[in-house]
Amino acid sequence: MDILRLGQQGRERPIARVGGDLFDLSPLTRDVDGRWLAAGGLAAARDALQRGALPLIEDPGHLRVGPPVARPTAVLCIGQNYAAHAAETGSAPPTDPIVFLKHPNTVIGPHDTVTRPAGCDTLDWEVELAVVIGRRTHRLAQRSDAADAIAGYTIANDLSDRRRQMEVSGGQWSKGKIAPGFCPVGPSLVPADEIDPSDLRIASWVNGEPRQDSTTADMIFDVAALIVDLSQYVALEAGDLILTGTPQGVALSGRFPYLQPGDVVETHIDRLGSQRQVIEAAVAAPSRSAIS
Repeated sequence: MDILRLGQQGRERPIARVGGDLFDLSPLTRDVDGRWLAAGGLAAARDALQRGALPLIEDPGHLRVGPPVARPTAVLCIGQNYAAHAAETGSAPPTDPIVFLKHPNTVIGPHDTVTRPAGCDTLDWEVELAVVIGRRTHRLAQRSDAADAIAGYTIANDLSDRRRQMEVSGGQWSKGKIAPGFCPVGPSLVPADEIDPSDLRIASWVNGEPRQDSTTADMIFDVAALIVDLSQYVALEAGDLILTGTPQGVALSGRFPYLQPGDVVETHIDRLGSQRQVIEAAVAAPSRSAIS
């Protein structure tokens, strides 16, 4: 069973997918959000499917695929969490997880168009395994507690403006990470008990040319370690996203050009599916008089 949200932005319908069939989750919930996940929504969806209690969607048409979880309260991200990626940036492997945040309004659908911000000429891609939190989680004592905190997994593309991240950031990364649309998520939420996150192939392409090709086995801190560590500092809420880092093969390495308008970025993680985003031309920057 996969969980999707289909429809126009802000009007997505909750859907369960089993094989090639789509089932309407509206009898169970208005949306796939933290409240529904924390209340056992995934188990309720499975039960309803087994009882044949959900309407089959006969002809879904060409509906937009939205992010599989409605707007999270937080998007927490881990930097340099793949050994080969840390090496390509010239950094030593971190001894503690590097944490930064993305604004929740960066989250868009997996195939939505991405607008390159005005003044950005260093737009980079980062395919990442994303963890969806399933209940309020704070100060976990041990790794074995982490599994109960996870609702499921999906894909994220942690888009970055590298110049703003590195050069005008004041020592933080967030200025280069928080533009609207900088976090395509989806296509689906796959329940945690259907996924082993320890060795999934993870890959990306730009204009059909390979960029990243690795496995989550190269993570320095695995999913359980990240959840335990983060929970010491923040109370994770149901529906929150954790982006677990990206493998080698990004433009920051110097081996590839940064993204330009018209470029197509594709990402893939085994069992979780694929994304595709077209980069559109930068919007005009506001004049100084407009911001003075």
